[in-house]
Amino acid sequence: MNRAQPITVLVGALGGEGGGVLAEWLYDTAVHSGHSAQATSIPGVAQRTGATTYYIEVFPLPNSALGGRRPVFSLNAVPGAIDLLVSSELLETVRQIGNGFASADRTLVVSSSSRALTVVEKMHLGDGRLDEAALLTTVQRHAQACEVLDMAALARASGTVISAVLLGAIAASGRLPFARAAFEDAIRRSGKGVEASLRGFAAAFDAVVMRRAGQAQAEAPIETATRALPPELRKLFPAATHEIIALGHARVVDYQDDRYAAWYVQRLASVLEAERAADPSGAKGWAITREAARWLALWMAFDDIVRVAALKLRASRTERVRREVAAREDEIVKLFDHFKPGAPELAALLPAGLAQRLLAWDERRRAAGRAPWAMPLKIGTHTVLGTLALRCVAGLKGQRRRGSRFAVEQALIEHWLAALQRATREHWALGHEVAQCGRLIKGYGSTNERGKASLLHLIDHLAAPRVGADALHRAEAIHAAREAALGDDGGRALDQALAAHGAPPRPLRAQPIRWFKRRPGAETGAAGKP
Repeated sequence: MNRAQPITVLVGALGGEGGGVLAEWLYDTAVHSGHSAQATSIPGVAQRTGATTYYIEVFPLPNSALGGRRPVFSLNAVPGAIDLLVSSELLETVRQIGNGFASADRTLVVSSSSRALTVVEKMHLGDGRLDEAALLTTVQRHAQACEVLDMAALARASGTVISAVLLGAIAASGRLPFARAAFEDAIRRSGKGVEASLRGFAAAFDAVVMRRAGQAQAEAPIETATRALPPELRKLFPAATHEIIALGHARVVDYQDDRYAAWYVQRLASVLEAERAADPSGAKGWAITREAARWLALWMAFDDIVRVAALKLRASRTERVRREVAAREDEIVKLFDHFKPGAPELAALLPAGLAQRLLAWDERRRAAGRAPWAMPLKIGTHTVLGTLALRCVAGLKGQRRRGSRFAVEQALIEHWLAALQRATREHWALGHEVAQCGRLIKGYGSTNERGKASLLHLIDHLAAPRVGADALHRAEAIHAAREAALGDDGGRALDQALAAHGAPPRPLRAQPIRWFKRRPGAETGAAGKP
């Protein structure tokens, strides 16, 4: 904040929501705190064709620090020069952003997520409501920061109007140089509906503080990983990629070791080289490298029994469980974990020859109509024996490199990265879509296998050059097929998207049919049928 310039605040409110009262509270808070301030208003034509706006300027330094000088204030808001944009309704917030008042390098937006439908929305024969997610995205894109919560609901719960709730959110935002008590005193001096207004103020203030505390807790690991990023990687990769690469690098190191992380960096460097060929200036923010860094780290740190055992032993997990069950410090919590490793999980850590023999044996069992082999386990993680058992499994990290699954996963990763680099060099948009296909690799077991099969099918049949399909058309086809695969676990939507873009259908997988004999004298249903 420039301490030589006034803090500019623009408030937008619909009729009857107390926008004028909010402006008076803000002015009164500043004046009684010893600061110079000025407030003006611009009445709107109607609620939806121009809500009333209130413009307040507050000098950040108290009058006692100005040596007898007085600041000069403006009567009107200037587009792009607003420090704090406050709005009681989400579409009204976007309207003010559309008028140019918010800027991504300066403006903090405090807005309610509630909606008051426009006449056009109500006149629609179907559901004419605007997409709230798109409105929220617009707010986030054009603001330096934003505090968006359902202030209408908080107002109803507190028995007050939304202006009091907005004041609480403004106070908690910290954009104005006044303590919480100064805002509360302004409400008390107004003399009307004081108790209800204070309840609404407190509800919003606490909600913003809690949200910021949670955000800070979530961002702490990101800041730690970014600070720990080695200097040579900072020089190798553009600044826009440092945060995501730092997280990916830390994840891969934790998963395996520094040598494995060096392989991660080597792979990303190849992707960056391809993107530099397609976008030398980095005008698109190195989005391909950032997407590749995200999904490559997740894929290289694939879940296996070693990883699961290590995660079960972490102290943070025990603390989370204790919080969830609301256990006191003097209470004992017994934690049991249920596992059911099968042949694929065990084969993953065996050399290729032994793994193939084990999987073939399990396949013969399934072909004969028997259930896949599995070993149900119940381990008390809180016990010494249970902890030692998990510790032994987690200690097999070194065996992972020699296991059959490690080799298979690395070969698939290389296949995806090779397709990604070819596509990026051909056209940036095509490479970006192929990079985002890494989203398909998620989960474990059959879910993970389906995702990998879908990814390979997309890059082999849609990303590769085809007669009559240029790079942009193939990028659109990959986007449509990927979204279809993510939205339908059954795969029907993906098959339809593949057919629509001229790609062959996915091959059918054989599924054994298991027959069960009904025991003699089995109970029948209500209609007398089994």
